[in-house]
Amino acid sequence: MKNNRGNKKNTFTRLIKTLFEFYPVLLPIIIALILFNSVVSSIPSVFMQNIIAVIEKYWRTKNWAQAQVEVFSFVSILAILYILSLIASFTYNRLMAVVTQGSLMKFREKMFARMESLPIRYFDTNAHGDIMSIYTNDTDTLRQLISQSLPALMQTSIVLLTVFCIMIYYSFWLTGVVLIGCVIMFFITKNFGSKSSRFFIKQQQTLGATEGYIEEMMNGQKVIKVFNHEEDAIAGFDKVNNAWFEASRKANTFANILMPVLHNMGNILYVLIALTGGVLLYLKTPNVSLSGMALNISIVVPFLNMTKQFTGQIGQISQQINSVVMGLAGASRIFGLLDEEPEFDEGYVTLVNAKEENGELVETTERTEMWAWKHPHEDGTVTYTRLEGDVEMHDVDFAYNPNKMILHNITLYAKPGQKVAFVGATGAGKTTITNLINRFYDIEDGKIRYDGININKIKKPDLRRSLGIILQDTNLFTGTVMDNIRYGYLEATDEQCIEAAKLAGADDFITRLPDGYNTMLTGNGASLSQGQRQLIAIARAAVADPPVMIMDEATSSIDTRTEAIVQKGMDALMKGRTVFVIAHRLSTVQNSDVIMVLDHGHIIERGSHEDLIKQKGQYYQLYTGAFELE
Repeated sequence: MKNNRGNKKNTFTRLIKTLFEFYPVLLPIIIALILFNSVVSSIPSVFMQNIIAVIEKYWRTKNWAQAQVEVFSFVSILAILYILSLIASFTYNRLMAVVTQGSLMKFREKMFARMESLPIRYFDTNAHGDIMSIYTNDTDTLRQLISQSLPALMQTSIVLLTVFCIMIYYSFWLTGVVLIGCVIMFFITKNFGSKSSRFFIKQQQTLGATEGYIEEMMNGQKVIKVFNHEEDAIAGFDKVNNAWFEASRKANTFANILMPVLHNMGNILYVLIALTGGVLLYLKTPNVSLSGMALNISIVVPFLNMTKQFTGQIGQISQQINSVVMGLAGASRIFGLLDEEPEFDEGYVTLVNAKEENGELVETTERTEMWAWKHPHEDGTVTYTRLEGDVEMHDVDFAYNPNKMILHNITLYAKPGQKVAFVGATGAGKTTITNLINRFYDIEDGKIRYDGININKIKKPDLRRSLGIILQDTNLFTGTVMDNIRYGYLEATDEQCIEAAKLAGADDFITRLPDGYNTMLTGNGASLSQGQRQLIAIARAAVADPPVMIMDEATSSIDTRTEAIVQKGMDALMKGRTVFVIAHRLSTVQNSDVIMVLDHGHIIERGSHEDLIKQKGQYYQLYTGAFELE
């Protein structure tokens, strides 16, 4: 999975840019409100200096009435500013909630849209639990970064800058002492922060690995229990869980040490400022400042307050480091998913409904029994080719891994209406051939033609719409039985769905369900038997009414009696269509027009059932032997 983990600066810049793209108006308003709120929170020291100066001014004259008037005016101004600051704080927090949750929603939408555009290879090479962790844990760390850390860092930075400017205005000497202490605190923060950030990133990675392991074990619980692998599963979990624990422990150890160290450094600096100010007052040292004011008690006392505020803000920054690092680690994984290369599709030939008018094919928006390939040409003209279901493979080589070829020099011809069967041991390459016809994977060498058209020229959605697929592993979605059948063709009527179920032999058991076709299915149809789930999958393919069918062990999960019931419907479903069948039960492929026997990616025999029996090769041995293919 791609990521930006090596460059946190790029991740941060990209995140800020993306947030402004999401909310180009709200974010500037929020920033302005935070700026105002931060400046207001920095100026009490100025008012304290003024109040002390007033008291000092009227101390000798004892004119307390005038002193009260001036002090009251300062306090009134400060109160008004605080009220405005409260309104600004309330407003920007409300707006920040909109930006945060809205941004997360947009990120999830972008991630899901990108995920749906990714090739099958991505899901074959990444743990599903790790992918889920991006949607949950990484998104949650991003929420904390956007809603808490970024506003806090912005506010803290503004306060630091404002207080620093006020310090320079009053005294260079005292500001120099503060800066020396802050430089030391900065290096401490950088040292501890860099160590903790490394482990916080590792924590996110190990968290994803742990969730991936848990998801895998949950899916395989039956297998674990059948083979008594509970102890091994626990040991495996302990390994990934300990890795997560170690990363989290080290990350939080450095993070938890940092705050107490900085707090005590702040206290030490406070004492140093008090001592320095006292010594400077005792020695009557000339003040150096932008204000030109003499160094007196009205400057030293507010300076103590500003020192406490200054070091406190540095402590606030250190508290946010953990959230920032984790948030950026989560953001890098989110951007990694968004940066994954989508499924490449250079096709331009599309599939359309067609009808004949005056002996020529014309496009129509109505669903007809006729399909056509629509070819746009450079000169702007368009031609239509009737979809017949003629599939050819010429000298095809393929490898999932470049170092290990799976298919070697595969050549086959499936004429319209023919039933082509693939027979061979597990791993021989049967399913791989059908994956190539679907373009779930692209071939290394050779050609695959569909009705004479190179399938690379056909848009993938249109290519797959012309193919009905029934897989060995059935996937049913949360919804009613009717919804799952209609999944094959979303515009199908209830009557069409029921007709498809009858054709597949599923109507009988569906009508006996508690709510019939309106029975809710959850958990991949866990309340149904494997055979019933497969029958619904067959009905789903039937309602799509595709011209080409691919059946990958379509009846492997159905018992012999049910298979006999289904076979009649399957024959009706296959009538007039080009059909590719993968089966271990040789009895299901005897009526195929062509049977191809594969061995380690090579076609070693081909012909009809009768031809292969006469050849007395491997198919003959399988058929006459007392065993089925494993």
